Amino acid sequence: MPYTLNLPLEPFPIDMETASIYYVGNATMLILYRGITILTDPNFLNRGQRAHLGYGFTTRRKLQPSITFDQLPRIDLVLLSHMHGDHFDHITQERLSKFVPIVTTPHAAAILKRKKFQKVFALETWDTIQVRKGDAHLRIAAMPALHAEGVFSSLLPPVMGSLIDFEDEAQNPLYRMYISGDTVLYDGLREIPERYSNINMAVLHLGHTRIFGKTLTMDEDQGLELMRWLHPQVVVPIHFGDYTMFKSPLDNFKQAVRAAGMERKVHYVRHGDLFTFYVERERV
Repeated sequence: MPYTLNLPLEPFPIDMETASIYYVGNATMLILYRGITILTDPNFLNRGQRAHLGYGFTTRRKLQPSITFDQLPRIDLVLLSHMHGDHFDHITQERLSKFVPIVTTPHAAAILKRKKFQKVFALETWDTIQVRKGDAHLRIAAMPALHAEGVFSSLLPPVMGSLIDFEDEAQNPLYRMYISGDTVLYDGLREIPERYSNINMAVLHLGHTRIFGKTLTMDEDQGLELMRWLHPQVVVPIHFGDYTMFKSPLDNFKQAVRAAGMERKVHYVRHGDLFTFYVERERV
């Protein structure tokens, strides 16, 4: 189902050519583009606190987020890949305005509505939402994702990846960003480049999360293989090391990238890093 979201304008000058990612930690980023600020998978637990994953399972945070919830700028939109405690924690639940638009899965949307959030947009796979703020235009599409394969997948919340098209006023794509969400590598992801070619940036959730021997997020080899499937211009790996459930450190991915001769395609971010990229005035 297509949606349209019109955001209110703010009276300050806007950089029309650049966009940026500010990395908070885990899967939490601020995506900044022409006055639009998107917060992804908000998680502001402090080091030592535990995120709840359901069925009595928890995981302890090992790294401090780069900013606190109180230090966030004004948020136009929250992009939530799925409902897990390390992606939408109790701090966010209690302190995020109930009127901030949230784009997420139907499963997470139902939970958020019960928690009194007022502007929730539920996207099935391949559904889109058009976001406008003055002359700034984005289109967000829900991408396939699978938190685990086999019977174990039924015990986990449905998850979505996201594809953000930064568009011109005629809704032509200028820059294309893919965010994997918490997914394993599976054949359903092959359809992404068939439908959406020319991906400029791929933000990959890695870390090789495992519970009971079951893989819940990609390890370094799966991440490398997804790079080959998608052929993005640049890859930004995130979702490493923040929690005790992560089994594959960033160095493992770096070694795999070096061995494959793909170092030039990867941009690494640490907590608090700002990665700026250019959205050119022509179609992707």
